[in-house]
Amino acid sequence: MKIKEVIDALERFAPLPLQEDWDNAGLQIGLTETEASGALLCLDVNEHVVDEAVRKGFNVVVAHHPLLFRGLKQISDADDVQRTVTKAVKNDIAIVAMHTNMDNARGGVNFKIAEKLQLENVDFFARKKVGDIEAGSGVTGFLPSPMPANAFINMVKDTFGIHTALCNQPLQRDISKVAICGGAGDFLLQQAIAEGADAFITGEMHYHLYAGHEQQLQICVIGHYQSEQFTAELFRDIIAKDCPGLKTELAETARNPIYYL
Repeated sequence: MKIKEVIDALERFAPLPLQEDWDNAGLQIGLTETEASGALLCLDVNEHVVDEAVRKGFNVVVAHHPLLFRGLKQISDADDVQRTVTKAVKNDIAIVAMHTNMDNARGGVNFKIAEKLQLENVDFFARKKVGDIEAGSGVTGFLPSPMPANAFINMVKDTFGIHTALCNQPLQRDISKVAICGGAGDFLLQQAIAEGADAFITGEMHYHLYAGHEQQLQICVIGHYQSEQFTAELFRDIIAKDCPGLKTELAETARNPIYYL
C-alpha cells in the first residue's frame, strides 16, 4: 500500500476543500508513491514524534495541526519546526496534516467530542456548503438526560481528564442542549447562543467573552489540546476501514505543550 492511498483515504473522509482559507492541511513532507510501512497518529508533530516513527519503522505521521503553516526561509537546527523537517526528510518520513478540513467534516473532530460526551441527535451548526459537501464549524447535541450545571461541568472534566475548566457563572437551570467547537472556537459563541444551546464547550476563549452571558448559557473551556486529544482516534478508525492491514499507533511521545503548575 502506497502512502498516497493512506492520504486519499483521509481526504475522502475530510476533503481538503473543507479547510479554512488560512489553513495548510494535506501533505506537508514526503513522497507519496513510497510503500507505507505504518502510520503514527498525533495531534501535534514534532521531532520527538518523528524519532518515535523512525524507532518503530513507520514512514507516515498523520497529525491534526500542520507542521508547516508558512514558508520556511531556511532549514537548519534553529527551531523545532526546522529540526522536525530535517529529521523527516533524512529518514523518508511523510508528514500529513488533517486540520480544519477534519474540524469541518461530518464525523470529524467535533462529532468525536460529542461521542465522548455521549450526546444524542448530533448535527452541525454554523453550517456551510463547500461544493456539494455539507460541512460545519461546530456541532450541537443533547445529553441523554438533562443535568444540573455543576454535574455537567464535572462530567466534562472527567471525560477529558482535566482538573479545571474555565467557566462563567454556573447556570441555575438544567443543561440539555450542548454546542461544541474543538480548539479555538470562541468565534462560534454567539451562534451557539442563537442555536438555543444551554452550554458551549470549546478549547480556548478570549477573556472578555466570558462576561455578559450569566444565566444565558454555560461556558465551559477545557483547553485546546484537551478538546482535540481524541482526534488521533479518528485517524486510526479511518485508516483501519480504508487501508486494512496497515499498522497504526497513537504516538506515545505526543504531549500537551502547555504545563499546568
